Amino acid sequence: MARARRRSPAALAAVVVALALLAAACGGASPPAAPTHSRTGAAPLSVEYAPGLVEDVYLPSGRRTAPLVLMVPGGSWATADPTGLADLAGYLADSGSVAVPARIRAANDGVRYPVPVDDVLCALAAAAVTARAHGVDPTPLVVLGHSSGAHLAALAVLAADEHPPACRAPAVRPDALIGLAGPYDVSQVPDMAQALFGTTPEQDPATWAAGNPARRAQLRPEVPVLLMHGGDDPVVPASFTADFAARLRQAGHPVTMELVPHADHGSVYSAAVAGPVITRWLMRLR
Repeated sequence: MARARRRSPAALAAVVVALALLAAACGGASPPAAPTHSRTGAAPLSVEYAPGLVEDVYLPSGRRTAPLVLMVPGGSWATADPTGLADLAGYLADSGSVAVPARIRAANDGVRYPVPVDDVLCALAAAAVTARAHGVDPTPLVVLGHSSGAHLAALAVLAADEHPPACRAPAVRPDALIGLAGPYDVSQVPDMAQALFGTTPEQDPATWAAGNPARRAQLRPEVPVLLMHGGDDPVVPASFTADFAARLRQAGHPVTMELVPHADHGSVYSAAVAGPVITRWLMRLR
């Protein structure tokens, strides 16, 4: 396993500043990126995949087989409101994918790790059933996350085999990962990540290690990964993505990394910025 890189005092100070910005930006629901896409397809289907938990299933037109992209929102591990992902979901559906923004439980719902990861996998399973019921074979199965949602998406994909949750729908195994501006190494953000774990790293080191994608990069090395980060992101430093990409590559994962100039923490998941990159990458997976 790769050693964690030592950060200089200046780099650590930058992380502290970024954490303060992350708390301010993501303490509540993540704001929607500015709409950049006018949806041409049908309205999404609202599906309850677990008691009280709903996902919107955007179906492509005229497709018998299509990638399925389960979309996990950010919210600093405290909330997980998928509203802001609707624009990107519409773009992906119009481009030929099944796109599914999902509401998952978070700290403000009174849950801790691994429950949010279990919700991601159950939402993916239900989305696959819904797609098949409407005549679309969902393949490959992709999990996408933004910010803290990218951290959860990474765990759901890499550690999918460790503790499959009990879901309403038959279990499925994700095939690929897309991470947008994720704080993947939770050891670098312990104050914020306590919302997910409910403990400090010193109190429960085993759980923090299990819930740290940077420590799980060796799992499922066949899984392809797309990582994107805004070059002007003041909330989560781009070094989180660069370091995670390096760990994944060292473990054997096929990794595509896109550092987007002039994009920030919000615009990196907009349809205009993320949509074309994701669509091209998905086409290569087929």
